[in-house]
Amino acid sequence: MPERNWIYYDYTISLCSSCLRRVSAKIVFMDNNVYMLKNCPDHGHEKVLIATDIEYYKRLRNYNKRSEIPHRFNTPTLHGCPYDCGLCPDHEQHSCLTVLEITDRCNLTCPTCYAESSPTAGRHKTLEEVCKMLDLIVGNEKEPDVVQLSGGEPTLHPQFFEILDEAKKRPIKHLMINTNGIRIAQDEEFAKRLATYMPDFEIYLQWDSLDNAVLQKLRGADLRDIRLKALERLNELNLNTTLVVTLQRGLNTDQIGSIIDFALKQDCVRGVTFQPVQVAGRNENFDAATERYTLTETRTDILNQTNIFNADDLIPVPCNPDALVMGYALKLGGEVFPLTRFINPADLLDNSKNTIVYEQDEKLKAHMLKMFSTGSPVDKKLEGEFNQLLCCLPMVNAPELSYKNLFRIIIMQFIDAYNFDVRAIKKSCVHIVNNEHQIVPFETMNLFYRNEHKKVYERVKNLPIV
Repeated sequence: MPERNWIYYDYTISLCSSCLRRVSAKIVFMDNNVYMLKNCPDHGHEKVLIATDIEYYKRLRNYNKRSEIPHRFNTPTLHGCPYDCGLCPDHEQHSCLTVLEITDRCNLTCPTCYAESSPTAGRHKTLEEVCKMLDLIVGNEKEPDVVQLSGGEPTLHPQFFEILDEAKKRPIKHLMINTNGIRIAQDEEFAKRLATYMPDFEIYLQWDSLDNAVLQKLRGADLRDIRLKALERLNELNLNTTLVVTLQRGLNTDQIGSIIDFALKQDCVRGVTFQPVQVAGRNENFDAATERYTLTETRTDILNQTNIFNADDLIPVPCNPDALVMGYALKLGGEVFPLTRFINPADLLDNSKNTIVYEQDEKLKAHMLKMFSTGSPVDKKLEGEFNQLLCCLPMVNAPELSYKNLFRIIIMQFIDAYNFDVRAIKKSCVHIVNNEHQIVPFETMNLFYRNEHKKVYERVKNLPIV
């Protein structure tokens, strides 16, 4: 009998990348890769690369666990995922991290911007609007794990510190500022004032490369001196910082290892988050067939470009294993000790809270103390239960450890119309508050809920799955 040239593995619902209507999709193994095959009656067949590591892709399903939902849902389920975001009762995950865009304005015009921000775009949200959005997040989460103030460039907001004060009044475990670092580099007093919001506060610093050719392609400006100056200030203040790296195939993917090595030498840096380019906003002319860079490729390149981590150190995050990878390490005495390998996956699935900051979970203290949580003070001391883990690390004598000793790797893949998988979208835990004061997955925000995309949403929401 004739045979297919692939192995059928699974079925899901995706989107046509041209018209954004829902279409059936096969997940198949072909040529040692994982592909999604779909067909739109109007725009034809699509073959999309979604993973380059078949064994890792199959392993993802072992990290799927009981979902944690928000304390309340905000919109009814009428049309089916992904057309009811708000969040609707059909969503399978609460907000591990909620993005709040306080302004549309930015002091850059990045070619990769999903929000299409610029110095003249949109407006600043009022303090009253921001407070309502904060209250919406707290109403859903009671004690939100992470809230990230973003934009545009949030540090441009004329009431920036008033907004920080309002956020700090609320029971948010950890507050982040997503910034390009320009104001931190140029204004020493501004940076010093930021440090007064410690602990439970972190800078999410854009850091794609220190190569000008890469920066021009991704950001449209030479930011090398700006970034180094910003990091110098953050190091002086020991202000918790995560370096955030947008990755585009063939542009900066060969720099992953050098970025990690550089980050490990910075006192203030608690980790690096890698984000493969999402086809949205100004990236809509992105050639997904040749430039797409997958989560599994990112993971493989981390393993190949560093001599620190092995395959057991970079594991799926149970709240959304299709889109998130995590790895944790201990920085101590100039050495780096990977930690995630010591955590039994069964403990994550059976005991842990469903959150990308899972190390906050009291039930995992035997492996990862709450002092390593993104919501813990910098000067918190080592607790006794951690000694069991330290016994596994050679020649370690650490009477005092704190959050500053933590180093984490996160790979965060934002799904777009090409690799859209309704299973992953239902489990999305990185959410954003839109202008209608609804909480939606970050991925669907950029597909349907920004102003320029609402007409598409109205056209396709009632169409049947094909």
